[in-house]
Amino acid sequence: MQQLNDFFSLLSGYLWGWPMIILLLGTHLFLTVRLRFPQRKIFTAIKLSLKRDQDAPGDVSQFGALATALAATIGTGNIIGVATAVALGGPGAVLWCWLTGVFGISTKYAEGLLAIKYREKTEDGRMLGGPMYALERGLGWHKMAILFALFTAIASFGIGNTVQANAIATLSFETYGISPYVTGAVICLLAGAVILGGVKSIARVCTMLVPFMAIFYVVGCIAILVMNAAYVWPSLKLICQSAFSPAAAGGGFVGTTVMMAARYGIARGLFSNESGMGSAPIVAAAAQTRNPVRQALVSASGTFWDTVVICALTGIVIVSSIIAYPDIDYTNGAVLTKAAFSKIPHIGAPLLTVGLLTFAFSTILGWSYYGERAVEYLSRQTKAHTDAAHGHRSTLVYRSLYIVALFVGSIVNLSVVWNLADCMNALMAIPNLLSLLFLSGVIVAETRRYLWTGRLDEE
Repeated sequence: MQQLNDFFSLLSGYLWGWPMIILLLGTHLFLTVRLRFPQRKIFTAIKLSLKRDQDAPGDVSQFGALATALAATIGTGNIIGVATAVALGGPGAVLWCWLTGVFGISTKYAEGLLAIKYREKTEDGRMLGGPMYALERGLGWHKMAILFALFTAIASFGIGNTVQANAIATLSFETYGISPYVTGAVICLLAGAVILGGVKSIARVCTMLVPFMAIFYVVGCIAILVMNAAYVWPSLKLICQSAFSPAAAGGGFVGTTVMMAARYGIARGLFSNESGMGSAPIVAAAAQTRNPVRQALVSASGTFWDTVVICALTGIVIVSSIIAYPDIDYTNGAVLTKAAFSKIPHIGAPLLTVGLLTFAFSTILGWSYYGERAVEYLSRQTKAHTDAAHGHRSTLVYRSLYIVALFVGSIVNLSVVWNLADCMNALMAIPNLLSLLFLSGVIVAETRRYLWTGRLDEE
């Protein structure tokens, strides 16, 4: 197991080297400029997310699709992931994580647009889409589409399943002394009840859960920052300075480098908001929307909430707590998070507990849909596209395995899974980013047709 962990750690290091950073940030910047800074339309996007295109084709509302995507992205990456980035890359990693989110808004916009543009309708009326369909139908890259779907299916058992279940079980045991076996069984029952109902059931639960958990967590973080008010400005200065000058961090962070800050900040930024990974477009394709640009804007608002708001707050809370309490051990992400929040009397520990439990459980729900659609796509490569029964059988098998994996993840040590998750994130991102670059002309044409000419309400 240690050798396997070392292998994935080494592979993750190669995958998240300069080439990936250049490809990811380069795509963010390229699309930002070519699409005339879609970030400026973020308030329009937020308003659209609250509307409903009832007569438009699709399986769930735009807000339902957004809530499901946010459920998958707002997870341990927003809490433990940010802390891990700080522990490994120093305070400067918070800025890189935030910048990945700001410029990633344009990439999430492009992903959502292509998801609607190239989605397919099945015989039973369901909408299927995502990067695999854009790769196949838009570029004719059939083998690349299969690889993306394969990486997504594998990733769903890591980033979206066992990692999250393990986080819930560990927290429940350390905080309340509940056996991981009991926690695992409860997770299986709760998640199974939702997952077996399909995308409409998942979207319905996420629509109720996501606003509650996001508002609760944001208000809690703001309360903590008020308590740490004297250290907020110094933490902001430290984050900005150490992003480009490691020596500015001082202390135990002096061993970090700009490359480490950028690498861990960008990697955890992608882990958090998934802009460029290609996961969120899979559920965006199911949205009821009259044209691709409307859903593209709604999808883009997800990155704003996830990284620009929630991850930024988490990063400032953690760094300000490190400055305020020098005794905190900031060499381990999970320990750092718990220590930072526990230093705040009364609300710190409950805030972290509720945040992690709800964030992790919502991620389990969202990623179950991503993996299910990837498996269905793979199954359709071996049977005629009209064989709906074969697709339903593969879906049931996947759901069963996914629920079993939740129990396994609750009771075993998963140190190797984190490195595996980083590897799968990168392997998903590469074909997806290439599709965005090669189909950028299509993205611009659709944007010009609906957004730049003020025709958002047209079909």
